[in-house]
Amino acid sequence: MVRLSRTYFKPSPRITWLISGGGLLLITGLGFLWNLGSTGLVDETEPLFAEAARQMTLTWDWVTPYFNGETRFDKPPLIYWLMAISYRLIGVNSWAVRLPSALAAIALTVGCFLALKHFGPGSNSPHAQSQSTMAAWLAAIMVTFNPETLAWARQGVSDMVLSGCLGTGLLCFFWGYVREGRRSGKRDWMAQGSTLQDALPNWGYLGFYGLISLAVLTKGPVGLVLPGLILGSFLIYTGNFWKVIWEMRPITGSLIFLTITVPWFVVVIVRNGQTYIDAFFGYHNFERFTQVVNEHGAPWYFYFLVVLVGFFPWSAYLPLALSRLNLQDISKWRACDRAEQLGIFACFWLICIFGFFSISVTKLPSYVLPLMPAGGILVALLWSEILTDSKITRLSPRTCLGLWGSGLFNILLLGTLSAVCFWSPELVSTDPAVVDLPEVVKQSGLPIRGGIIWLVMAVVVAALLQQSRRWRWIIMVNFVGFVVFFISVIHPALFLVDQVRQLPLRTLSTQVAQVEKPGEELLMIGFKKPSVAFYSQRHVNFFDVRSFFKIAPGRPLYYLYDSIQNRPQPPTVLAISRPKDLQKIGLKSSDFQVINQQGRYQLIRVHKQIIIDRIRRG
Repeated sequence: MVRLSRTYFKPSPRITWLISGGGLLLITGLGFLWNLGSTGLVDETEPLFAEAARQMTLTWDWVTPYFNGETRFDKPPLIYWLMAISYRLIGVNSWAVRLPSALAAIALTVGCFLALKHFGPGSNSPHAQSQSTMAAWLAAIMVTFNPETLAWARQGVSDMVLSGCLGTGLLCFFWGYVREGRRSGKRDWMAQGSTLQDALPNWGYLGFYGLISLAVLTKGPVGLVLPGLILGSFLIYTGNFWKVIWEMRPITGSLIFLTITVPWFVVVIVRNGQTYIDAFFGYHNFERFTQVVNEHGAPWYFYFLVVLVGFFPWSAYLPLALSRLNLQDISKWRACDRAEQLGIFACFWLICIFGFFSISVTKLPSYVLPLMPAGGILVALLWSEILTDSKITRLSPRTCLGLWGSGLFNILLLGTLSAVCFWSPELVSTDPAVVDLPEVVKQSGLPIRGGIIWLVMAVVVAALLQQSRRWRWIIMVNFVGFVVFFISVIHPALFLVDQVRQLPLRTLSTQVAQVEKPGEELLMIGFKKPSVAFYSQRHVNFFDVRSFFKIAPGRPLYYLYDSIQNRPQPPTVLAISRPKDLQKIGLKSSDFQVINQQGRYQLIRVHKQIIIDRIRRG
């Protein structure tokens, strides 16, 4: 295998780049674009972004995001703008909603590939470039094919766009950092700035400033805080903090950052005042960091589990990849050429993000998505050394021992996942939107298929681990097994869940436009599913069952009285609900007309006065 890899990766510029482009297209196309929009939007979060972006295209209000007639101050506008552009290009559909996330993931994968290709081990030596090329391919594979990245790259939310902007921005910084290191020997860094060229940051630093600005426009202050922590800790560790800060031209960079980010924040605050400041900066940023928001609390070890599962199967080798850096040997890293510091840079990238969100009181799995590229770089550097060494015995005893231990951990993870798959029908909880979900999962045959795949992988890895000369095949087995699982289990599961959970509600929502009478309003009784607003493309009045029996402004009784007085025609409303929720508010089957029923849901037409009468009786 090593002989083939060395022959294949022999430098040949035009052919090499054509193969690289084709390979990256295949990897990212399979991971991020294949069937991207073939399933409907998933409640609860995805439709909130999609509908807010759709409202922008209708109202041409590009400042204040709205969902269902209410301001939505959760996130800055970049994700909405990108979705709105997608709507204009390919129409209002799931593809357009998810395309910005997919493109951000593709850019991140390509960025990691190029970084390892140019700054991986042996990149400066024509005789050792096979290792850097191998590292580049491994990084592309690991950054693409891990559960965390695949999950968020295929959803129309802001997390992947933040990760893409932040990750590519950090990689641009490293390009600029290496570039300046190569120039510094030619002239005194304190004497720079005498020419216009010296007054501006190099293109790497410029890219960093621009992309970090976009990260702030994607998710707010965290887009600045995280790269600040990463760069600050990295530069202090390498002992060239002030020199690099000077190289980056912070005044010019600040002007670029402020020019991109400040205008929207100024306009949205002028338009919405203290309401926006309290909602965005107060609730969605400060309170999320200092308090548990929306019951998203978790123990201190939460992100250890998230990274373990979210970066699987490569997470089995992440501890070894980190330990082999020998962080305690500061003098070694400070003496290195800047191009050789990519591993330590990725280490601080990973640790800072992990530490920051571990301190945060509110915890969600998506928060650590931006550290996945750093994990990919670290594990790729480890395995590139193993794969390009003609004799595995040349590895240090410490690395060999660590690799053996990591292989055992790999087997343990594979075996655990196999057992989870086999037992998943019993582990799946009931879903109020799906009739007998555990039985649906069992009948699909997917748990058995997934369990067999992981079990076979565990057996193969165990067999390879018996002989050290075969260890290099372990990473290929993990890759092939993961891709097979992704194609044969994950994709069918997505379509299955869409069919039994999202399709019924989507069908009824799109039917509203076909059956509604002029001026007829739409209610959703018993629960709030944002996808109804997106697919019906109209305002939806969401009411839970308990609110029907509370007499207060904004409750159903007041709403219906107002509707009868001010909008008497038509005297009926459309409603989407479940039979059991209709029964809870006192409606009988004879009180309304069932237009359609899909799964647990019904689309009905009912007189407003009948609902009022039933509420009074209740």
